[in-house]
Amino acid sequence: MSDTASTKSASPTVLSLAQLLEQQPSTAPPCLVEPGLLPPQGILFVGGEPKVGKSLLVANLALSLAAGVDRLGFSIPAPRRVLICQFELPVPQFVSRLSLMRRALGAAADQHLLVDTRASGHLLSAAQGLNHFVAAARAAAAEILVLDPLYSTHDQDENDTRAMAALCQSLLRLRDASRAALVVVHHVRKSIGRHEIGSAFRGSSALHAVGDSYLLLTRPAPQLSTIELRFQFRYAASQPPRLLQLDPRTLWFSSAEKPPAAAATRRKVEKADVTQALADVGDKVRYNQLRDQIMNATECSKRTAQLAIAEACRQGWIAQANGHYHLLL
Repeated sequence: MSDTASTKSASPTVLSLAQLLEQQPSTAPPCLVEPGLLPPQGILFVGGEPKVGKSLLVANLALSLAAGVDRLGFSIPAPRRVLICQFELPVPQFVSRLSLMRRALGAAADQHLLVDTRASGHLLSAAQGLNHFVAAARAAAAEILVLDPLYSTHDQDENDTRAMAALCQSLLRLRDASRAALVVVHHVRKSIGRHEIGSAFRGSSALHAVGDSYLLLTRPAPQLSTIELRFQFRYAASQPPRLLQLDPRTLWFSSAEKPPAAAATRRKVEKADVTQALADVGDKVRYNQLRDQIMNATECSKRTAQLAIAEACRQGWIAQANGHYHLLL
């Protein structure tokens, strides 16, 4: 094909507002998962502490999307083609897990749920790996692409903002090339506050630039079998937390009987909170110990605990010497 013919056949990349408005549908397409959890071609990050059930919940969600049924308390308007790229289990073991979950649905999801059996070893951070995932998504005609977990798809330093920003650009290229929504399972920082959601994820400053929704799984108490879902949306209205419980026989989550009570917002850590936290962990403790104790006792964020310690030192409520904090006599 000549250069001229090639130019004529190529779609224009710069369009006027009038042209863009002509291409817009008369009504906005519905979200793939309502209310607002997964927009069309959106990016949903799912995170939580180790072994809290992230992969099980995402597998539940993938089956529900493929079958077009509501099994988790979220509205799914229609069946969708879902491609799962998972890196933690051998394929036969993962299929056994899906087979157990499938019993609750019958064959409803069988033709719409697909698995990339060659996902392992491919990195989004490399051109060849990115091309693999794009090709897999196109071959599956996927409307939703699941990556579980994100850290298995790259070799970047998650504490390096530039490295994570580059990885996020790879996610955007994957989304745009595949025209699919992404569900990305990611881990969180070691110490997170009660009210942190999107900021709890590793590399959160970079993720905030690309994520449309964030779903955080936490366990309200170690002795409880329930998990709490907390939400953060870029465009949709906020949602209250939800409690789910896992049935170990079916590997399905379902809504717990009682909704979680809304936690009272603590705007400030008081003097008594700081001094009591110091008294609880013992005299002469290091900064991180005191900060974590304040966070656990008051359910505040790391930043709030840090400010409280600084204020307590300024006011003379506590003192610091040789890297240790102690109460004043």
